[in-house]
Amino acid sequence: MRCVLIFAALAFAAPAAAQDTEWQLGPIFADFGPHAAVEGVEDFPADTELAHSFDVADRAEGDRRNRGFESAARFINMHAAHGVDPANMRAAVVVHGSAVLDLLTDEALVAREDERESNASGAMVREMLDHGVRFIVCGQSAAGQGVERGDLIPGVEMALSAMTAHARLQQQGYTVNPF
Repeated sequence: MRCVLIFAALAFAAPAAAQDTEWQLGPIFADFGPHAAVEGVEDFPADTELAHSFDVADRAEGDRRNRGFESAARFINMHAAHGVDPANMRAAVVVHGSAVLDLLTDEALVAREDERESNASGAMVREMLDHGVRFIVCGQSAAGQGVERGDLIPGVEMALSAMTAHARLQQQGYTVNPF
């Protein structure tokens, strides 16, 4: 019985503790990519280099930004906040499935008669591109979705497939986000 009471107390305390977490933005992206401070974690050495890729297949819901895209921004913000020089970080987002539609220009969305009149992820994607984040579209998914290169936000790349993009990124030293 004592174990049950302890478990119940911990279960009810966990949501309250999570609500107390102080999320912060920046230092690279001031409007997205929130991260939490983690006590006891040391800053990274100044010469740390990171090359990481993200796999995103799901389209954002409604008028929200794509969470998978924002994960790449969070990766950059949290590591920059802990001493990694942004010049030493390379991030790539490999996009396939319905998430390809989150890389369309507003004009392309309207032309498709999509229920959305604008791309809620568009400004975030453009800012991330300006900071060197690569967005690579699966050509197979684009073909399946009826998306042409000209429909994409300028700067977004096209690969033969998502599998091809990941294979090439791994050859270039990128690790793959496992979730």
